Amino acid sequence: MSQDIAAEGGTASVEVETAADNVEYGLFARLAAEAFGTFVLVLGIVGTATFNLFNNGQIITVALAGGILVMGAIAAVGGVSGGHFNPAVTLGVTLAGRASWRDLVPYWVAQLVGGTAAAAVMFSIIPDSLLPFAQVSTKAELFQGTANGFGSHSPAGTLTAAAAQQGGSPAEFTMWAAILVEVIVTAVFVGIILAVTSKRSKSAFAPAVIGLALGALIIVAWPVTNASLNPARSFASAVFGGGWTWGQLWVFVVAPLVGAALAALFVRAFQPVPAVALTEYEYAAVTVEERTEAAGAARSGAEHDVVDDGALPAGPEADAEERAADASDAAQDASDDEPKGDAPRA
Repeated sequence: MSQDIAAEGGTASVEVETAADNVEYGLFARLAAEAFGTFVLVLGIVGTATFNLFNNGQIITVALAGGILVMGAIAAVGGVSGGHFNPAVTLGVTLAGRASWRDLVPYWVAQLVGGTAAAAVMFSIIPDSLLPFAQVSTKAELFQGTANGFGSHSPAGTLTAAAAQQGGSPAEFTMWAAILVEVIVTAVFVGIILAVTSKRSKSAFAPAVIGLALGALIIVAWPVTNASLNPARSFASAVFGGGWTWGQLWVFVVAPLVGAALAALFVRAFQPVPAVALTEYEYAAVTVEERTEAAGAARSGAEHDVVDDGALPAGPEADAEERAADASDAAQDASDDEPKGDAPRA
């Protein structure tokens, strides 16, 4: 920001930096933005979960940290890369036709790097003196508490493990339950992202909607799987948690990707197709039967919210037939006035 003294008034004139419209960023800038955004997101979720024993293990703190920080990351660098910060979101956006396939793998790599870097920071600051309070013997064992899992490794299984020592049975969710939950919550999350970022959306606060949705879905999935929704977040915890986390990691890679793909295909199946505008002369060339069908479709569209398939746009429904007749007469008159053979033109 620079300040210049106005020559006449003697007051400070401040130059404000304004963003240019439709700025296109290079691949390196976009990958850096994705790595940064994923770093911030994983720092919020895994970082809070690492020391969540000070919050009595409540999920609300993790959900708030993840939701609020993803809002901030999208607001900060979303305009550079699109603000995915999640391999599942990148796949969904690409399948929906809003991103290039050639950027898919580079985005995934950047997201994995950013998430792993955040986990490395949290792992490195764990004090050895904390381990006895967490009732674990190693940092890796403590970090396993941030990982995604099912069965005895789900939060529900861990919290009810004491029941087994008293002759009861712990509440453990099966692998299929974990897959189903992760597919559904990720599909909902990606669907919301695709909806609020659409050109047809009237939402003026897309980052807030996305952040609140993420926080709510983390709370929903937490008892079953510790809430992944993001393969990069799951991978980051597994890198430093080790042990059983590697054996269950595939679930939290495949299920979110499947959920994202389902959301994208659903959006593509029901998105409107733009209508094709015809000139008056092109409209006159359409057969009477086609004009009749188009006029009927227009009248039907007024009664039902049906998406135009773009095949034949009808004229204004009130005078569709009248316009068709006028266009036909005009074409006939032009044909009658056309000179035949070598007759001189007027």
